[in-house]
Amino acid sequence: MAVRRLIGKTYMKLLGFKAVGEIPTEAKVITLAVPHTTNWDLPNMLFYCFSTDQRISFMMKASVFRWPFGGFFRAMGGIPIDRSKKNDTVAQMVKAFEESDYLNVVIPPEGTRGRRDYWKTGFYYIALEANIPIVLGFLDYARKEVGYGPVLHPTGDIEKDFEKIAAYYKERGVQGKYPKNQSEIRPRPRD
Repeated sequence: MAVRRLIGKTYMKLLGFKAVGEIPTEAKVITLAVPHTTNWDLPNMLFYCFSTDQRISFMMKASVFRWPFGGFFRAMGGIPIDRSKKNDTVAQMVKAFEESDYLNVVIPPEGTRGRRDYWKTGFYYIALEANIPIVLGFLDYARKEVGYGPVLHPTGDIEKDFEKIAAYYKERGVQGKYPKNQSEIRPRPRD
C-alpha cells in the first residue's frame, strides 16, 4: 500500500490535482465519476484512489478479462460484466454487492465520453435494489480537483433524486477535460 500511495501521490502532484471532500465511510457505495469526457478519467481516478489508500472497483465487459490482461484488470478493481445477458447488469451488480463486505464501485453515469441528452440510470437502480448510497464523485479539470461530494440515498423517485444530483454538480461547476462533451444530468427517458 505504501508504494501504491507514493505512486498515486506523485502522479497527482505531476498533474497538479488536489484531493477534496470526505472519503466515504460506508462499506458499500456507488461513486459517480462525473464528468466523463476522456479516456484519462479512469486512470486519473485510480491514481487519486491510490494516493488516498482507497480500494475502488469498476465494471468492464467480461471479454477483456481473458489472458493476458484479466489478472491485471482484476487487481486494479475490475468487475467483469457479461453483456450478453441483455439488461442484466443491474442484477449482476446487486449480486456483487450482496456477496461483498466492502465494495465501492465507481461508475461514469454518462456511459460514454461523448455528449448525450441524458445519463444512463443503471447506477441508480443498482443502488436502489442493493439498498446502498450513491456518492457524488467528481474529477474537475478546471479547478484541478478530484474527490467526493455529498451522499445520496435513493428514494425510488428518480426524477426528484436526479434534481438533487443535478443541483449539486451545477452548484459546484464541475468541468471535464472536454466540457463540450459533458452530458445533461437527467435520467434516461423510459422506453
